[in-house]
Amino acid sequence: MNGKTVLDSFNRKILHELQGEGRLPNVELAGRVGLSPSPCLARVRQLEEAGVIRGYYGLLDAEKLGPTLSVFIQITLDRQSEKTLEIFESTVAELPEVMECYLMTGDADYLLRVVVRDAVALKDFILEKLTKTPGVANIRSSFSLKQVKYKTALPLEQLWPAR
Repeated sequence: MNGKTVLDSFNRKILHELQGEGRLPNVELAGRVGLSPSPCLARVRQLEEAGVIRGYYGLLDAEKLGPTLSVFIQITLDRQSEKTLEIFESTVAELPEVMECYLMTGDADYLLRVVVRDAVALKDFILEKLTKTPGVANIRSSFSLKQVKYKTALPLEQLWPAR
C-alpha cells in the first residue's frame, strides 16, 4: 500500500468485489460488503482518490472479436543509460499494440506483450516501429499458442493478509 490507505476488512471486501465486477451499483456493493450505501460510497471514493482504484474498464474477449496473435517480445537495448531507457519507454507507451511493458532483470532489458492481427501485422510492427526505436539492439519474439490463465484482479489476501 502507499502508506496512507488503510486496507481494513471493509476496504478489502470492496476491492475484491469491484475487481470482479467494476460496474456493480453502490447499493448492491454495500450489501455485499456489509455496509450501508453512504459509508460504502465514501470508502470507494477514498480508494479512488488515493489511486488504489485507478479506473473502471470493459474487459474485451479478443477471440470473440476475430483472430489475433499474442506475442511476447524481449528487447535488448544497446546501452542502459537513463536517456535510452526514457526514450524507449516513451516510444512504447505510444504504441497501441503494446498491452504490457516491463523493465526486466536478466538477458533482456524489456519484456513486451503485444497483440496484433496476424503474422504480417507482427512483421510490420517489428520492422516499422520497434527496429526504428532509438537504442534497440536486439528483438526476440515468441508466440503464445494458448492463454492458460489470465486475470486482472490482484490477490489481495495473499499480498496484504488481514492482521
